[in-house]
Amino acid sequence: MTLKEVMAQQRFAVVGDTLNPEKYACKIKNAMLDAGYTVHAVGKELASINDISEDIDIIDLCIHPVKGLKLMQECEKSFKCIVIQPGAGSDELKAYLNEKNMPYIEDCLLIGLADFPRR
Repeated sequence: MTLKEVMAQQRFAVVGDTLNPEKYACKIKNAMLDAGYTVHAVGKELASINDISEDIDIIDLCIHPVKGLKLMQECEKSFKCIVIQPGAGSDELKAYLNEKNMPYIEDCLLIGLADFPRR
């Protein structure tokens, strides 16, 4: 998927510290909600991606790569793509995603919101 295709989706799981306004996960969550997306917060609000009761389209990793890898190894939810935010990626994480055929891009949802605003 491209960032434009990601931004055309509706249901997102933002993984990271979504409660601290200084953290990018919180900034992303709030900006996505303001733009009309459905956002589920994992990390501080929900413990696992599996705790999301409805379907999700995109998983946004905005968390330390070791924690992100652990959450993805435990993930049983279906999704269309993972966005790995700057600083959230590692060789180990990408190797695992490739091994499991989990589609991902390395990009930033804040850039996506700016470049591909909802109409």
